[in-house]
Amino acid sequence: MTRMPIKHTPRPTTADDAPFVSRTLARAFDDDPMMRWFFPDDATRDSGLTRYFTTLLLRQYGRHGVCEHTDAAAAFWVPPEGQDKAVPDAETVRQLEEILGDRAPLFRDAVMAAAEHGPQEPHWYLAVIGADPAARGQGHGAALLRAGLARADAAGLPVYLESSKPSNLALYEHFGFAVLAELRLPGGGPALWSMRREPQRPAGV
Repeated sequence: MTRMPIKHTPRPTTADDAPFVSRTLARAFDDDPMMRWFFPDDATRDSGLTRYFTTLLLRQYGRHGVCEHTDAAAAFWVPPEGQDKAVPDAETVRQLEEILGDRAPLFRDAVMAAAEHGPQEPHWYLAVIGADPAARGQGHGAALLRAGLARADAAGLPVYLESSKPSNLALYEHFGFAVLAELRLPGGGPALWSMRREPQRPAGV
């Protein structure tokens, strides 16, 4: 029997895709230092992360961002015009606090600390990107990254992200990002690196 090829082409993410996308991102972020800080219990991390990403997709980035996925990865972007609207509303905050439990105050402090380093200029924001560990190195995350960067480049806008995984810094630098600042999350949390990418002209322009 011939195996079906795994698709790398980014596709729009809808509410119907939430179960698959959330499980994919839960696996992708299982070893992320910040997510392990928010979800320290190995036994419940997978279910907690799945609920966390479901809430972000359905209540936040799916409404005011650009969400895409491949067969093994997903990315949530926020365009400049959606950044004010993408701030979590009261119900979203309530759901996230329920999911995080006693780690909710640490989450709030981390969000506030990161926001202090956010850019004031118009920009695209890469909120979430992750690939299933079983498919890492196959180009799924790169395909999603290139698609989003192309939109930002077409608009002549920079791109901003935060990374809490040191091993990802070189990957982002390969795509043109540079570290702006390194901060330590409040309460003894892990390091977080803010990164920015200048808009780039297409080759030959």
